[in-house]
Parts: sequence; C-alpha cells; structure tokens
Amino acid sequence: MQASLLVAIAVAGSLGSLCRYLLTVLVVSWCGTFPLHTFVVNLLGCLLFGVCWAMGHGRWPANVTTVVLVGFFGAFTTFSSLAFDCVMLAEDRRFGALAANLLGQNVLGLLSMWGGIALGNWLSAE
Repeated sequence: MQASLLVAIAVAGSLGSLCRYLLTVLVVSWCGTFPLHTFVVNLLGCLLFGVCWAMGHGRWPANVTTVVLVGFFGAFTTFSSLAFDCVMLAEDRRFGALAANLLGQNVLGLLSMWGGIALGNWLSAE
C-alpha cells in the first residue's frame, strides 16, 4: 500500500470530520436539541457521495475515488457508505443481501449502541 495514498485518505478524512463538525454546529444553532444535525449530515453525505460516485466512476483514477469516497465521506458520514452498499446490492438484484444488510446494520447497530452504553456505564460505575 502506498504511503501517499494513506496520507491523502487521512487528510481527506480530516476535512470530512471538520465539515461534519461545522455543519453540525450550524444546524444545532438553528434547530436546538432535536438531532436534525445527524439527519442533515447523513442525507447530504448520501447525496454528495452519489454525485461523486456518478461523476467519478470510470472517469477518476481509483486512488482519487478512494480518497474522496473512503477518506472524505467515510469521515463525514458512514451512513453514506451503508446507503451506497445497499443501492449496489439492489442494482445487482441481491435483495436477500440487501435486506440482511439493512436489517443487520440498523437492528444490530442499535443493540450495539445500547450494549456499549450499558458496558460503559458498568465500567465507569464506582
């Protein structure tokens, strides 16, 4: 693996994280406590991921695609990666895998979050 590719992914990831933070601050300042910021970040990330994929697929060098989609959007929102994987499964007509991916990531993700919170609370209890 090329060191320059890893550095480029890291830089793009840093930019994606900063953009996510700044957009979150902006949306929270408008909307208060409802988690609309996550909603906006996820939807915008999906939209822009799709735009970049459509524009770059077969046109951009593989390293550029990796830096943009994995680096920037991987840090901006991983929901865009989930949505992309699901669209690809649907386009490949792999509906069983699509259902398993959606159900598994959402249900198991929620259970993992609850489990992680419970474990963290248990570990930090005095």
